[in-house]
Amino acid sequence: MARRAVRVIGPGRAGRSALAALEKAGWRADAPLGRGDAFRAAAAGVDLLLIATPDAAVAEVAASVAPVATTVVAHLAGSLGLDVLEPHERRASMHPLRAIPTPTTDLSGAWFAVAGDRLATEAVDDIGGRPISVRDDHASRAAYHAAAVVASNHLVALLGQVERIAAEAGVPLVAFLDLARGAIDNVAAHGPTGALTGPVARGDWDTVRRHLDAIPADEGDAYVAMARQAARLCGREAESEPLAR
Repeated sequence: MARRAVRVIGPGRAGRSALAALEKAGWRADAPLGRGDAFRAAAAGVDLLLIATPDAAVAEVAASVAPVATTVVAHLAGSLGLDVLEPHERRASMHPLRAIPTPTTDLSGAWFAVAGDRLATEAVDDIGGRPISVRDDHASRAAYHAAAVVASNHLVALLGQVERIAAEAGVPLVAFLDLARGAIDNVAAHGPTGALTGPVARGDWDTVRRHLDAIPADEGDAYVAMARQAARLCGREAESEPLAR
């Protein structure tokens, strides 16, 4: 049986990582295409064409590629549906639910949001990923991608706040990282509600107010917003209303 072949348009971190993963899984990986290359014949001679450009460019790039009836054209964008891949008949999406900080990021074991042609799911299976189906409507895709941003980008931003607040007490960020890892593990084991600890979960609003008095004023809004989210999680939302600074 002939090996399946893949080509990538957009040789950035996501594109190169996906290409490397498929090549490792036994696919033939053709040279990626980038700025300055002609895309017209990009779908020719491959089973899967992955468009790994920035989201805003996906539709324009897809439209510039001549359709090939046997080739699946897919994108790696989390927030986009399949409509941006017109005029291609066989379309798919396979968004890796993993931070990709380098062009050699290992994607084995990663969750992938898949939609469209079955070949996308087969490609994820081949690289040892875990496919999860996300409905192909704009609201579902945007909600899915918003959750991904909260889980990754917002978590990193919160740890940035940890670093700044801890510096006020002369304590380095590294001292808090095991605490953060343990919280993630507890969520995996018990769910968000069961994993919540701390003053809000106990209803200890005096401690919360002492925190607000101690931290820099420009950190207060984010602290209050997350305290209210914690209160919502444990059913103390009404108690959190007086927290406005």
